[in-house]
Amino acid sequence: MQEAAQLRRVVKFGVFEADLAARELRKNGIKIRLQEQPFQVLALLLENRGEVMTREELRQKLWPADTFVDFDNGLNTAINKIREALCDSAESPRYVETLPRRGYRFIGQSEPSGKIQSLVVLPLENLSRDPEQEYFADGLTEALITNLAKISALRVVSRTTAMQYKGARKTVPEIVRELGVDAIVEGTVQRFGERACVSAQLVRASTDTHLWAESYERDLRDMMALQAEVAQAIAREIQVKVTPEEQAQLRRARRVDAVAYELYLRGRYHWNKRDLEGLTKGSEYFQEAVDRDPTYAAAYAGLADSASRMGFWTDAAPEEGCARGKAAALKAIELDNNLGEAYTALSYASLHYDFNIRSAEEAAQRAIQLDRDNPTALQMRALCLAAKGQAEDAVAEILCALRLEPLTIHFHWNTGIFRYFARQYDEAIALCHKALELDPKYAPLHWTLALSLVQKRMYTEAVDESEEAVQISRRAPFFLGTLGHIYGAVGRREDALKVISELVDLSKQRHVSPYWTGMIYATLGENDEAFLWLERALQEHAPWMAYLKAPAWFDNLRSDPRYYTLLQRMNIPV
Repeated sequence: MQEAAQLRRVVKFGVFEADLAARELRKNGIKIRLQEQPFQVLALLLENRGEVMTREELRQKLWPADTFVDFDNGLNTAINKIREALCDSAESPRYVETLPRRGYRFIGQSEPSGKIQSLVVLPLENLSRDPEQEYFADGLTEALITNLAKISALRVVSRTTAMQYKGARKTVPEIVRELGVDAIVEGTVQRFGERACVSAQLVRASTDTHLWAESYERDLRDMMALQAEVAQAIAREIQVKVTPEEQAQLRRARRVDAVAYELYLRGRYHWNKRDLEGLTKGSEYFQEAVDRDPTYAAAYAGLADSASRMGFWTDAAPEEGCARGKAAALKAIELDNNLGEAYTALSYASLHYDFNIRSAEEAAQRAIQLDRDNPTALQMRALCLAAKGQAEDAVAEILCALRLEPLTIHFHWNTGIFRYFARQYDEAIALCHKALELDPKYAPLHWTLALSLVQKRMYTEAVDESEEAVQISRRAPFFLGTLGHIYGAVGRREDALKVISELVDLSKQRHVSPYWTGMIYATLGENDEAFLWLERALQEHAPWMAYLKAPAWFDNLRSDPRYYTLLQRMNIPV
């Protein structure tokens, strides 16, 4: 009877739960595929959490003496599968710890069911009904999510997923069923000149009962402190463990200039659109915010985000893009060395301007230390792996970010391009088609689809997809250069040379990265010209040079010693 009761248990740990009876592992309420034997190993570790399970004990329970299998290889494979499913690692374990020459131990904190371990902050309702004030309500929602996410014992649904419920008239049970959370935070905000009134309430998901509610009226200068205050009140109500370091982070909230704060919220509102116009406007607002308040660390982090991504995706020169982003990220860290978004921004700029993979990895790891479920930091670790030529590992890492933010189309694109880097063209094609259902006009997905199709010799479809990306982007050099590569790959040499001419003409009017011209020449087999343009790209710190080792479009260069010389000069593992 006791054994049957044990089998019925659902063990929760972090964002995961293991149903020992159904033999299912779930993350955020969504089932994760884990094979039978790895699940059995995980179940044993969970049932003996905190204690060392020796390899011999595991063998006796799961590999009977009369079973003729390679036990060592089988156990190692099972542990690797578990870590992959849990987004865990042997070097920095969160759940499964390896004790050399002894065995394994489950070190994650499991909680009894009924205790609130996860929640979603629904978009705060703008009571002013003024559409011009939506940025204010959205900004306060994001800030509250960010503050609650600092509490490692609490799983907080990401902003991207939470904002999908803006304006949706769904019941609490419907939202809970979709997100797999224990509680919901909802509320309202109303602006009165230089003051604002914020009301928030906490609802237990299982019973739809209100656990806590409070209203606050504050000066705009105190909004950052208010957000931290609300987060601490919720933590106290649900009795979640808040570490001394996390308490210090929440108490660190400071007063900011009211105008600078409003500019910052406007910047984040536009940045979250993740398009060219949004990045441009966001950058302008963040710059105004730091000009108004030079001690505003979060605004510097926002400026770093915007500038670096503009440097990657647009015609911005590297000095105005990633170099500017790096300077802003360093300033943000100087002002607040516990600001996770500043470290992710520094990681992005270090990789795409300095080509310093190690520094980028260290900054991403620091961001993860500050917030273990920071999807952008996980994305940065994946980008670093891709730059080193470890595309399959990059896929595994970005899938962890995608599980946290399944509706972030940029992570879907990352997964597709990493599949392409890994030469997994069928998987890349299928993924791009599926992701385009989220946004049929997302040019990077058409771009990746074209690259994968040409490798499958589906030439007509590849040209169509590449031309679609160029049209959507209004002939942006990023996509135009790839169209030249596609033309060259399908034998349309004259069309490829016309694209080079167009890029050269464009460069007389605005900055155009020499990388794309080098890409086309490499496809055409004109190696001397290709290396000439790639050398220029290296000298000007063109962002895509960070991935010199990864893509198939440089396969024609791999037999040339100059290719490996370039890699060595960039400190990319050969």
